[in-house]
Amino acid sequence: MKGVTTTIVNTKKILLVDDEPDLTMVFSMALEDNGFKVDVFNDPLLALSEFKKGSYDLILLDYKMPNMNGFELYTEIIKIDDKVKVCFITAYEIYYEELKKRFQSSFSMPSAYGKENVKCFISKPIEIDDFVNKVKEEIAS
Repeated sequence: MKGVTTTIVNTKKILLVDDEPDLTMVFSMALEDNGFKVDVFNDPLLALSEFKKGSYDLILLDYKMPNMNGFELYTEIIKIDDKVKVCFITAYEIYYEELKKRFQSSFSMPSAYGKENVKCFISKPIEIDDFVNKVKEEIAS
């Protein structure tokens, strides 16, 4: 058709794992409103059982969850896909600082903690706009 322009949308896919259903609902709605495709799991074991290599552009993991914490889930996920970007989310300052230290040290020397694909840490509570912007930054990096 004359004068019609078509645009191909490259939708980025995100895996969000957090044991708080209210939070995952709000986060996933905000991300979807910004053009992302989001798969949500409130159970880390189920998220792991469904995880497939190359399926996601970014994984958002809560640190403190029952049955398996976010770091344990991360260590299992990178066995499947060591290229995927991961961002940890926590409401606990002590975990936030511990995770940052753990991964920052792995950037300067080889580590048992995996590849340099964790550089993103989000502290809850967070404003929705700030959360979406942080996700956009991480995907773009």
